[in-house]
Amino acid sequence: MSLIAEAPGFLQVFSDGLVQRFDPPIAEASSELNNGYRSKDVIIDSSKPISGRIYLPDTHGSTGLLPVLVYFHGGGFCIGSTTWSGYHYFLGDLSVTSQCIILSVDYRLAPENRIPAAYDDCFSSLGWLSRQVDSDPWLKQVDLSRVFLSGDSAGGNIVHNVALLVMKFKVSQLKIKGLLLIHPYFGSEKRTEREVADGAEDDVEMNDMFWRLSLPIGSTRDHFACNFKMATLSKLDWHQFPEVVVYVAGLDFLKERGVMYSEFLKKKKAKVKLVEAENGSHVYHVFHPDSEATHLLQRQMSEFMNRF
Repeated sequence: MSLIAEAPGFLQVFSDGLVQRFDPPIAEASSELNNGYRSKDVIIDSSKPISGRIYLPDTHGSTGLLPVLVYFHGGGFCIGSTTWSGYHYFLGDLSVTSQCIILSVDYRLAPENRIPAAYDDCFSSLGWLSRQVDSDPWLKQVDLSRVFLSGDSAGGNIVHNVALLVMKFKVSQLKIKGLLLIHPYFGSEKRTEREVADGAEDDVEMNDMFWRLSLPIGSTRDHFACNFKMATLSKLDWHQFPEVVVYVAGLDFLKERGVMYSEFLKKKKAKVKLVEAENGSHVYHVFHPDSEATHLLQRQMSEFMNRF
């Protein structure tokens, strides 16, 4: 048995198929009010399994309906969890700042469950949400006419592909108002300028490894899941695509991919806005959930959602 893939400190994949993951610190959900929000874990589909964590802001006794944000974590499709402390504190604080209910989804991970498993799981979570509104007291204030999808890195990729599934298959009683992609993880066989620059070798190797582990076996990086330009979208009415905001970071190796995605949507006549954190690194909000840069991101996300 030999080691065939590794993200040091996070993931090891062995030649016999064994996968070992090493999680950073995690945070337990708590129904007690803490920093202005409550949280609890839920089972979305026990057969796969798919789970999630709900964040409920303190509404000070108000019974009015609130928007809901469905969040997909990053991790190259292979690692990550809504239980990671960085995600927990970022999303809990975001629920307070934006006064929205948040459902964070733990989808199945690659390489055990390759794409499209993540897309299918996250799409099915929307159906679960629409069915639970009438039965789960934590979701009774959800306004299904104001649903937002968000995620970082691979989760940003999932946001795009789930939005396409929503347009194709529809979800009854649920209206996607906007998409918020944070440092989205896309790629292609053709390298960008940053990817061929001196000193980029380690980042390129790590990104390629995650794509090898997550794409269908035998696929290249021009598979539609990686290269958004390769999807068959001619029949879609892009005027019906939800409004999009793409957050990029100036120091992020993936910044160019986020900019390219924004330009792609503009050419499709979709409504899109690009927001850059000039001194930010990749998914800084997860590694530094209490930083001023993260608080700014939360305010920016809140302003976008509050427009609807």
